Amino acid sequence: MRIAVTGSIATDHLMVFPGRFAEQLIKDQLERVSLSFLADRLEVHRGGVAANITFGLGLLGLDPVLVGAAGLDFAEYDAWLRANGVDTSAVRVSETLHTARFVCTTDEDQNQIATFYAGAMAEAPRIDLAETAERTGGLALVLVGADDPAAMLRHTATAHRLGVPVAADPSQQLARLDREQARRLVDGAKWLFTNEYEAALLLERTGWSEEDLLGRVGTWITTLGAEGVALARSGTPRLHVPAVPTEKIADPTGAGDAFRAGFLAGLAWELPPEQAARLGCALATTVLESVGTQEYKLLAADLIDRVGQTYGDDAARAVEPRLTGGS
Repeated sequence: MRIAVTGSIATDHLMVFPGRFAEQLIKDQLERVSLSFLADRLEVHRGGVAANITFGLGLLGLDPVLVGAAGLDFAEYDAWLRANGVDTSAVRVSETLHTARFVCTTDEDQNQIATFYAGAMAEAPRIDLAETAERTGGLALVLVGADDPAAMLRHTATAHRLGVPVAADPSQQLARLDREQARRLVDGAKWLFTNEYEAALLLERTGWSEEDLLGRVGTWITTLGAEGVALARSGTPRLHVPAVPTEKIADPTGAGDAFRAGFLAGLAWELPPEQAARLGCALATTVLESVGTQEYKLLAADLIDRVGQTYGDDAARAVEPRLTGGS
């Protein structure tokens, strides 16, 4: 099952503020906010939602195709991704712009304030997904992640035209979309990913009720942080998958992308959605325990143990053959 992931490729500048944002906000002055948070730690890492997801898929042996735009400074990042199992042949490299930048500050309650500079991502609409599908021998699934909105719309339309199932994952770009754009991105998707806040924002943006939206997608997956994941499908009871617990959260950045990588890998291995979500939760917790979105080590025994400890021996046995290379 060849999976293409479209979306941002970026460099992450991650800072830690040793306090609480909420304590610095004055309720009746929110319309005139002018704040500076003194961070005591800075980490610079590779990131971008599409790159993060394909990195996880590459570590799991899925040979994913990364579809996005990067800049003049991409050579080292490109080599890193290829070394970790990612097909970067569909990445457009700008001749004039730098790779996108994600600048994020996290407080001690794991709240985050972030700014994203698009840079070379502005050239993503020039990428032809149909050409990528033909050159790679066909695609079984396309995840359309946060990207230049025109690129997201183009990739979604192309995938539908080619008859390739779509996983819609508008995430951070929801705030930029108007009603028609939001509807076009999710309508007809086989899988829909949001977090809890984005779920409410998506309903507001589309103007659809939850029932309306579920009637237009296959399965809606909502990540709930420490509470796990909810899977909703029209006409069936909502399914809740608890998170894999940890006592050593280092940085929440990238955990959602790791969940998507694990979930998509489970689908590629023909696991049922609930089991795929369990694998996704295990990979997400692995990322939570490291700083940076692609700095974690993926050990089969560790993932199997996490799944077994949280969901039971049967769940661990379901993923063990794939993670260890067995049949």
